[in-house]
Amino acid sequence: MQNELVRAIDLALDDQWDEAHEIAQRYESDATAQWIHAVLHKIEGDLGNSRYWYRQAGRLEWVEKEPLEELRSIRAELTG
Repeated sequence: MQNELVRAIDLALDDQWDEAHEIAQRYESDATAQWIHAVLHKIEGDLGNSRYWYRQAGRLEWVEKEPLEELRSIRAELTG
């Protein structure tokens, strides 16, 4: 799963939102996938849905962060 979530981030950073979103949805019971899902909806401009996923992930402190930097931070956390 970790490799798939890293792939979702890489796809999102490459402007391939739909593909990234599909991967995040596949693992939506996982907190990191929920966080990625939140960022993807922030990029999309769906802030209500984004906040929902931030709450699910327990990451509301990230709501106002710049999404691409946030994705890079999540990626670094996943890859160590």
